[in-house]
Amino acid sequence: MKPPKRIEPLIEDGLVDEVLRPLMSGKEAAVYVVRCGDELRCAKVYKEANKRSFRQAAEYQEGRKVRNSRQARAMAKGTRYGRKEQEDAWQNAEVAALFRLASAGVRVPKPYDFHDGVLLMEMIADEHGDAAPRLNDVVLEPDQAREYHGFLIRQIVRMLCAGLVHGDLSEFNVLLDPDGPVIIDLPQAVDAAGNNHAFSMLERDVGNMAAYFGRFAPELKATRYAKEMWALYEEGRLHPLSALTGKFDDPEETADVDAVIREIEAARLDEQRRQAARAEADGAPTKDEPPPPPWMQ
Repeated sequence: MKPPKRIEPLIEDGLVDEVLRPLMSGKEAAVYVVRCGDELRCAKVYKEANKRSFRQAAEYQEGRKVRNSRQARAMAKGTRYGRKEQEDAWQNAEVAALFRLASAGVRVPKPYDFHDGVLLMEMIADEHGDAAPRLNDVVLEPDQAREYHGFLIRQIVRMLCAGLVHGDLSEFNVLLDPDGPVIIDLPQAVDAAGNNHAFSMLERDVGNMAAYFGRFAPELKATRYAKEMWALYEEGRLHPLSALTGKFDDPEETADVDAVIREIEAARLDEQRRQAARAEADGAPTKDEPPPPPWMQ
């Protein structure tokens, strides 16, 4: 097929020999199968910001590092330069996440190169050498669902130990090759320590996995892995081989009896002042302040 214009520079540089076919078009990019020597790889061409359905919401951008103060000011003001820098940062985030997670042992596509909005990476294939199916496209037996769910929970733990939360994990962002699930699509990955929304995103990612696999193994819907792993993470005790149970008891809040008593006394005095004010307005004599009840003395 005729190479897309964005991939032409990679062909000129000898990184790609031939564009074979389009693979898919998602909310933030179009993916093509390309030939690089004797290997088949994927070229992910990011869509321009005004053509994407996935918006760069502020909660995803929070905590991301910028190169310098000039870049930060431009991005905050939304200037042309700032929008370009923001777009570059959005695309570079996936490249950085892939390298970081691959080094941490997370099953993600191996990244090879990134050039002007085109990410060249490993093609995840099935047993026949064709593009692997998405998790959403397969029907699972209960035991298989439990196995894949447990595997992905361990992958999420590895990601968190590497300091990242996927932020958009679902059955549409997981491929199945002969060795099991592979996590894809990471431009929205967030820094676990630097983003105030990291836990809510982690909880959503884990919840999406429980909901999907729960279709085949209903007991998975009741698991609470997100809170369990986050509690260990905050305590500095989470590691890639942490044994999780899927159970988590919310800490019981100890009642502050003194605070309750103070609130009751404040309410009593407020009511007394209101009564005194009404009595004064009516011309009636005010009563002396009654003593507090015995249990407050």
